[in-house]
Amino acid sequence: MIKKIEKNKIRLRKHARVRRKISGTAEIPRLNVFRSARHIYAQIIDDVSGTTLVAASSLDGALKEKLDYTGNKQAAKEVGKLIGTKAIDKGIKQVVFDRGGYLYHGRIKELADGAREAGLEF
Repeated sequence: MIKKIEKNKIRLRKHARVRRKISGTAEIPRLNVFRSARHIYAQIIDDVSGTTLVAASSLDGALKEKLDYTGNKQAAKEVGKLIGTKAIDKGIKQVVFDRGGYLYHGRIKELADGAREAGLEF
């Protein structure tokens, strides 16, 4: 259990380091990703006003019915597509990708690919 706490501290340090450089504006908001063992969450955030513009997760009703398990790459890709379509509907076409301190690999990469397929640019 100690290793898990240490890993999360390391991830949070990485995330803080990235957040010093990345910030979302009203024109180009930030696409933030958080993952847990069972689910994946994505938000599009305007850091200037401090508001969440669009949010999607593997807990959404439409995705829960479609997916057998919500903690895998397939679920991450579907969440990426969902947040991409929600963003396009709100008029957001371009975002800055914030991987949340996670490696750009696996579920994080699949979410980004799904968002790109839906039409988001980053």
